Amino acid sequence: VLSKLNTFVDKVDKYLDSYKITESARDIAEFVDELSNWYVRRGRERYWASDMTDDKVAAYTTLYTVLVTLAKVIAPFTPFMAENIYQNLVAGFFKDAPESVHLCEFPVADMSMVDSDLENDMQFVLDAVQLGRAARNKANIKNRQPLSEVYILTEKSVNDVNMLDLVADELNVGKCMIVKDKSKFMTYELKPQLKTLGPKYGKQLGGIRQFLVACNNASEIVDCVNDGGVYKFEVDGVSVELGKDDLLITPINKSGYALESDVSMSVVLDTNLTQDLINAGIARELTSKIQTMRKEAGFEVVDHIKIGYKGAGKCVEVLKADKSICDGVLCDALTEGLFDGYSKELDINGESVTIVVAKV
Repeated sequence: VLSKLNTFVDKVDKYLDSYKITESARDIAEFVDELSNWYVRRGRERYWASDMTDDKVAAYTTLYTVLVTLAKVIAPFTPFMAENIYQNLVAGFFKDAPESVHLCEFPVADMSMVDSDLENDMQFVLDAVQLGRAARNKANIKNRQPLSEVYILTEKSVNDVNMLDLVADELNVGKCMIVKDKSKFMTYELKPQLKTLGPKYGKQLGGIRQFLVACNNASEIVDCVNDGGVYKFEVDGVSVELGKDDLLITPINKSGYALESDVSMSVVLDTNLTQDLINAGIARELTSKIQTMRKEAGFEVVDHIKIGYKGAGKCVEVLKADKSICDGVLCDALTEGLFDGYSKELDINGESVTIVVAKV
């Protein structure tokens, strides 16, 4: 985020030098969105660490630096918001600091902090995660349901392969891999582009359409035209040549996979569920719903609880067997049966179970 911050400051500074106000504002919006919805969210465990470790100090110090710098950058755009941030973070704590953000110098980018390879890798992760979420939505699979693998089909690469662990964690899958061969996961639906093929092969359009529907080498055709080549075949004795502009290409995932694509990347989720994966999904659902019950009951974050339950079926089996549920909600005792406390009937993947929670 420090690399991204300095790249951002440099871009906004150059835009403002050229009076490109709209471009500057757009960059500010994008940076704030990524800071809030990615960096801060991904760092929650660091901020909430129980002890004041070096890692926790580093996380807070880094975020502080970003927010103070951001306040100075946005001061010409949102003066009152920038002033409020500055007063909360700086003016009341440092006697020698200017009394207002509007009396500060505009930030100067420290280009020694910029790591382009790192930023490119993180952008790769963000792009993959966005497509992976879209694939989940398309397949109607909840985010809490763990999956086994995710495959990234792209010509791009990452400098640090450990970045792929971020993709796997964010998409709640066991393993993430970059692959080149897409035949295992996807094929294509091909249709003729009438605008270009009509004038050239008017009488053969019907035959071309039938050929594209019946062909079993759609991937080969797409690879050929995507590389700038021309795919050749015959229809009723007439030679036909197809380029990329002559085809309407729609990616289609094979059964058991969910796929989403953009111009430079396709992300494929393996949607086949084993019983272990289903159980892990139930455990996450239970953990989330019990956490919500804790909040509704007014418990503090650090309060330890006991849980009682009444019900039957797979969700009760998972509740009794999966220790991670109790660990995740600070439960010291799990018993069958209900007692005095905050209770609620929960629906877990179609099964009903009644849960009661109380402070220890």
